[in-house]
Amino acid sequence: MILLLVAVTPTLVFWAALRLVPRAVSAVQERLQERRRRAAPGPSLERAVADVRRLRREIRAGRPTSRVRQVALLWAYDDVLLQVCAIVGVAEPPLATAAETDRAFARLLTEAALEQAGVALDPPRGDTAAA
Repeated sequence: MILLLVAVTPTLVFWAALRLVPRAVSAVQERLQERRRRAAPGPSLERAVADVRRLRREIRAGRPTSRVRQVALLWAYDDVLLQVCAIVGVAEPPLATAAETDRAFARLLTEAALEQAGVALDPPRGDTAAA
């Protein structure tokens, strides 16, 4: 019995090294990559909300500007709205799948979803720190 154990042990150790160790290493690598993905650099919630508020003020100001600037401002606002939705966890914001002709309405729905999620797009008048 002992001779059989001595003869089989190196084979089992070699098999384990070939089969189990690479799986364990890949599992550890996947966990590390998942952590890095979760902690991916991006704007903080405060920074993104401040950007939304700033762009919202610019859009509402209605200063006479070129059409190119107005379109660029709306697209930037839409992008930041979607960033805030992703940070807050709003599932499937309407703006993400809206057609070009429906973007204005989808923008309103997305703003409403953010308000329901607790993001104040129009802060009280005394709040100038985020501006």
